[in-house]
Amino acid sequence: MSKVKRLLNSYSRFIEVPWRDDAAAAQRVIFCVYPETDELRLRARIEEFELATKNAGHGWALFDLTDTFARWMSSQKYGQRYFQQPNLLPSILPTYLNFLVDEFKRFLAESAVSENDVVALKGVGSLFGFLKVKGVVDQLAPLVSGRLVVFFPGSYEDNNYRLLDGYDGWNYLAVPITADKDAD
Repeated sequence: MSKVKRLLNSYSRFIEVPWRDDAAAAQRVIFCVYPETDELRLRARIEEFELATKNAGHGWALFDLTDTFARWMSSQKYGQRYFQQPNLLPSILPTYLNFLVDEFKRFLAESAVSENDVVALKGVGSLFGFLKVKGVVDQLAPLVSGRLVVFFPGSYEDNNYRLLDGYDGWNYLAVPITADKDAD
């Protein structure tokens, strides 16, 4: 059985468990962790995660981060200058996070999500080198009254997440689901 299929099975079992109403925002976050080499396989099967969620009696809304950097950069007055002088980019990256939060709020309003819904994030790898996933999740999680599922290409070991296995990770209170083991 493929790792993505095992991840889907673990997710399906977890999402069927009744939800606590009193969970803090960080406790309502679920990281579905998979090897970055399985990104395309996961994307091809994302609808199966939606189906598992709906079969468990929850709604589903999918927010894609993949092209948000390009959309944000194209909205910048001096976007061309940042491509010519990328060393200037770190000075405006905080506005990228603001852009993501605004886009996410707009998405939530349009999707009319409730406390019984899952809001899933895909394309998290596109943040690499621009924003820390932890910072983004810290901003988005309080906006979701149901569950925030983060499809995370990287690794999880000893309570530590590493995006794309590219740099030191961080601890986070989210529920980890991997292909190798069920949620804790």
